[in-house]
Amino acid sequence: FVRRHSSRQGKEADEADLIRSTATKQAKMFSVATATLRRTATKSPNAYSFVCRSMSSLPETMKAAVVREVGDAHALKVETDFPTPALESGKVIVKNDFAGINFIDTYHRKGLYARDLPFVGGQEGGGTVAAVSDEAAAEGIKVGDRVAYSVFGSYAEYTSVPAAKLLPVPDGVALDTATACVVQGLTAHYLTSSAHADLIKEGDWCLIHGVGGGTCQWAAQMAKQRGHKVIGTCSKGKEDIAAKLGCDELLVLDEVPGTSYEDYESMDIVSKVMEITDGKGCKSVIDGIGKSTVDISIGCLAHRGIFISFGNASGAVPAFPVLRLIGKSAYVTRPKLLDYTTTREELVSRADEIFGWLKDGKLNVSVDTTFPLDQAAEGHLYLEAGKSKGKVLYSI
Repeated sequence: FVRRHSSRQGKEADEADLIRSTATKQAKMFSVATATLRRTATKSPNAYSFVCRSMSSLPETMKAAVVREVGDAHALKVETDFPTPALESGKVIVKNDFAGINFIDTYHRKGLYARDLPFVGGQEGGGTVAAVSDEAAAEGIKVGDRVAYSVFGSYAEYTSVPAAKLLPVPDGVALDTATACVVQGLTAHYLTSSAHADLIKEGDWCLIHGVGGGTCQWAAQMAKQRGHKVIGTCSKGKEDIAAKLGCDELLVLDEVPGTSYEDYESMDIVSKVMEITDGKGCKSVIDGIGKSTVDISIGCLAHRGIFISFGNASGAVPAFPVLRLIGKSAYVTRPKLLDYTTTREELVSRADEIFGWLKDGKLNVSVDTTFPLDQAAEGHLYLEAGKSKGKVLYSI
């Protein structure tokens, strides 16, 4: 009994020594860390503040829809342990409520527009600010602010966003509507205000293909705000949506069998456009369809009109000789959004006008369908099938 008791006492003493030793080591480590932070504060208060801001309550991992190999919609895989982005200087972390689904996302997923692998899909989101760097805080951005943005990586619970890319969402504009505004709304804005290089004036005709779908619903309404006369095309299945946009003329096409896409061979669109415009044609043609409409678009142009090709919904526009444009001394441009939001001032100016129209009831924005992020592949399949009658979103 004495030997057993003595052995137990020795063991307890060893455990106590181990606990004291561990506590001493932890105290020293904490002391070193504290001293380091204090030295940082003395030498660079901003850096010290940034370190403290980075020690947030954000989780280490998050749910995200990730592309590790390019391919069809099922290449978009939902992962629950993807690393949460770290807070960096000049940026904020946004906790996403919604992410927009756009055709350009499918081009990235397929590899048509190359991206480094792996990557989180999407480039349009809306939510609340969850963490703020010192530089962003100096610009007045606060945790809890409602914002929308366009940067890569929005198909996720959290996204790192440069402060300069944030769009404050005003009261009275819902976050899903604000998210829909970012890519499609801003794209429609530059297409109808800038991409035509002032070759179209108030009272001139423009042709906009696919006004039953997302971006060109916005474009048709914005062109009317600019005082342009609008001819829209749409499929029979989307006529109910297109009829509400205020187009001066609406050309309703049959659908390609088994799809929701317009059959651009079901009507002689060039003849119809020339009849509507008294043989003059359109000063601008806004075309996000691509391969199926390039010949129609060029044929519908007026003298010194401009063909604005901004999308490839039916496939990429094939190369054609520039000599085709000589008959009308016509112009062609293949623009992208980034080149029309090159500065913070330009970005905010466009967004402010759009949000103003929304608040005044001058724009009718249709959110067609919202998929949970867990159904990431289904969202892309829905968009690519041409089924949407408005904006398609993920709820995060």
